[in-house]
Amino acid sequence: MSIPEDLHEWVSFEDPEEERTYMFDVSYMLSNWMCIYGQGCQGIHEEATPELMQGCCSFGAHFIDDDDVKTVKKSSKRLTAKNWQFKARADEKGWHKTDKSGTVTTKVVDGACIFLNRPGFEGGVGCALHIGATEAGERPMDWKPDVCWQVPMRSQDTTDEDGHVVTFIREWKRRDWGEGGHEFHWWCNDDRLAFVGDKPVYKYLKDEITEMVGEKVYALMATELEKRTATAVGHPVVLTKRPKK
Repeated sequence: MSIPEDLHEWVSFEDPEEERTYMFDVSYMLSNWMCIYGQGCQGIHEEATPELMQGCCSFGAHFIDDDDVKTVKKSSKRLTAKNWQFKARADEKGWHKTDKSGTVTTKVVDGACIFLNRPGFEGGVGCALHIGATEAGERPMDWKPDVCWQVPMRSQDTTDEDGHVVTFIREWKRRDWGEGGHEFHWWCNDDRLAFVGDKPVYKYLKDEITEMVGEKVYALMATELEKRTATAVGHPVVLTKRPKK
């Protein structure tokens, strides 16, 4: 019998404080994936564009709720022209927009998110919110839209007919971007190029996972994962040894 190409192992347990079951993607949590922005990331256009240094910021960020928007409104006010390349344009025309369905997103300027500083900018290339937070000695995830600090990890809830919630904490797939995701030339969770970290994902992204599930649930997950080894589980991208794209 053939083995499925995208085989993942999961661990499940009940939330100790509420009616919720957690499902963690063990294959991803124990992998050595890391963000390689500026270190070979090829971006998410239809062709490889590492020279643009856009990462996954080419199409702007979608906000999940009003609190998400408020976070960035507050943090963006702390940015200056020295660390935000498009501050003047944002001050003049605004940095976010709302479509007909009510979805709020950051504006796209010259082919990428308005918060993305481009190569050659003296204040530093990359997310201006990330740069601003770092300069202030604060966590970038407390300045950014939720999707920007969560990707490429995803929290997804399902509710059964009795109202019980199951929360999946897993890697972000191409399908999570909708039809457009399958047009990306490259996606970091799909390629060995990004599996080069010196620690497992559950430690590398400890702050992000804790923000998603809370300290108690994170501790329960970490205790279970410490009983396992990456070689015993293995991430399918690494195990199949796919060639780099």
